[in-house]
Amino acid sequence: MWAAFAKRPRMTTESLPKGTDAESLTEALRCSGLLGGGRVSEVAIQRSFPTLLSHIFRLRLSYEGEAAGLPATLILKAGLPERAGGPWKGGRSEVAFYAEVASATPAGLVPRCFASHWDPQTDGWQLLLEDLTDTHRIATPWPLPPQLQDAEGIMRARARFHAAWWDHPRLGADVGHWADEAGMDEWLGSLAENYARFADQAGDGLSADRRGLYARLLEAAPRLAGRYHSHRHMTVIQGDAHVWNCFLPKQEGAGQAMLFDWDSWSANVATIDLAYMMAVHWYPEMRRRSESHLLDVYHAELTAHGVRGYDRQALQEDYRLSVLWQITTPVWQHSLGIPPAIWWNNLERVHMAAEDLDCRALLG
Repeated sequence: MWAAFAKRPRMTTESLPKGTDAESLTEALRCSGLLGGGRVSEVAIQRSFPTLLSHIFRLRLSYEGEAAGLPATLILKAGLPERAGGPWKGGRSEVAFYAEVASATPAGLVPRCFASHWDPQTDGWQLLLEDLTDTHRIATPWPLPPQLQDAEGIMRARARFHAAWWDHPRLGADVGHWADEAGMDEWLGSLAENYARFADQAGDGLSADRRGLYARLLEAAPRLAGRYHSHRHMTVIQGDAHVWNCFLPKQEGAGQAMLFDWDSWSANVATIDLAYMMAVHWYPEMRRRSESHLLDVYHAELTAHGVRGYDRQALQEDYRLSVLWQITTPVWQHSLGIPPAIWWNNLERVHMAAEDLDCRALLG
């Protein structure tokens, strides 16, 4: 997403978003412990662009007083006015992530956040984040798959993050929440309604065989949700865990991969992230070559960072179940107005993965 900032810098003449004037940024940097007696004297937009769900600004800062060690640029991520009040609540969720989760996560796993705000009246939101444009890169231009070495680095980053929150006592308390049976029933009801609309638009593009698979999944869902209701071997997941939501260091050995875009986070089973990364986004030839190896890499890193009692077979079982649940991802994407160019390709890939892994067998 932020790879566009790698282009030649250029200042724009557009107005600064609310809350990004020099005084506001001075206060934000001072509260985060970066700014002492100096102050931000000037702010300019170096580059900006809208994404599917937000607007990104690269801000260039000038200072009065001692400026050594202070950031020359920051990233502002803000909501799109036309999405305010709609079904997508990712901005509010991401603001909560940086307030509740990132602040208690070991340094270096997610970008540092200097200020965050969500307005319940307007549904407007903003995040002021560190700028990694000059030090980090995205693995590939979307939708190209990553090189194996980069995929391994992303898997290790995910494992380190998951391990930091694995069976954490705050899960379901003040970090995320556990859905009870009534909440799960409501979620499944919403899924059934959205699936009906999805299937109607897909028409003949959704075969009778796949329609039957969705029907069986909806029927078996209360039983399959038992894995979730166990609240064991759970962590904070990113949700939108594709490879383009990870920054990789440009120079080998210069830092570690960092995960960004946390608008879909929750407390859940870790393999949901892994299935989203591979089963939803990779075509069969590459996935078949890399999938098992990358799960090995992930499990080794998870174990190295303190996770116990969760063997490689348990990971494999969770992964298969997560792939089965991921056939609902195109349904949810359709319900949020995500373009067919995204959900249609995801639909094909994830169903091929479910067939390869014999996920139907999980339905009984």
